[in-house]
Amino acid sequence: MTTQHIDVFNGDADGLCALQQLRLHQPLASERITGVKRDIRLLSRIQERTGCSITVLDISLDVNRAPLLQLLEQQNTIRYFDHHFAGALPDHPHFTSFIDPDPEVCTSTLVDRHLGGAYRLWALAGAFGDNQHRTAQELAATLNLSEADLALLRETGELLNYNGYGETLQDLHYAPEDLFNQLHPFENPLDFARLSEALPALREHFQQDQRQAQAVAPAAETEAFRFFRFPNEAWGRRIAGVFSNEQIREAPDQGLVVLVENGRGGGLVSVRAPLSRPSGADVICRSLGGGGRSKAAGINDLPLEQVPELLETVARVFDPQVSQS
Repeated sequence: MTTQHIDVFNGDADGLCALQQLRLHQPLASERITGVKRDIRLLSRIQERTGCSITVLDISLDVNRAPLLQLLEQQNTIRYFDHHFAGALPDHPHFTSFIDPDPEVCTSTLVDRHLGGAYRLWALAGAFGDNQHRTAQELAATLNLSEADLALLRETGELLNYNGYGETLQDLHYAPEDLFNQLHPFENPLDFARLSEALPALREHFQQDQRQAQAVAPAAETEAFRFFRFPNEAWGRRIAGVFSNEQIREAPDQGLVVLVENGRGGGLVSVRAPLSRPSGADVICRSLGGGGRSKAAGINDLPLEQVPELLETVARVFDPQVSQS
């Protein structure tokens, strides 16, 4: 009897590029479970499965702990690659973890490490998409890449990441599983970038959304952070992540908060720690019901009346005087 395999992965660039490396290395037919970037409680969708082989990529173990433990007790074998806060790891013979919360690591680079750099170009694209530019440049130094190729890898990762942002799949230009099906035939992401139909389409959509975002002025700005507030529009939900990454690189000593209103009295929040002091974003977001990493975190539905509390917390955590003391 053949064991059923399930790939569970984040729908952003990091999840896509991590899975691409593993399936290039070990091709196999699998059921794929994914969603928009913020949809990370993915193991709850399969918690009734038994006797399966499961690979999990780029979603927090801590958030998925209950269904993970249930799946292990139901004789599933699970490999877990991730770089988010995990908490205590299960001690179970059917569980193998490749988890590292270091702020300079992403899931694509963990898979690259596991595979000995076999598909490093995809790890580069994933790192760029996850705003891990320093890490991407370090990986690039091990390869013979032209500046043009490196720029195209960066754009590829950023556009794959852009596609993952939205409240629902209807906000996205491509469902993540459909996008994976388009990139999977390409062993080299540069070929995907030059030959696929998906990347030119994403580039055009991104430029349209970017023009909308660039017309929005900060709603608040201090020495510690800048705050942008987007209306309840699909373009705002799509562009929020890449916009946040761009803005934090432009002002590396300030933190960043981007809120996209949802029309229900709340908003989707992205928080970025200052690049010069890359920690604290996860602490801020967990205090208000969200989660993420020390450099980049978010809150899926923050009541608008809690925005002042959010900004007070951001000001305190990202205060440069406190950070330097």
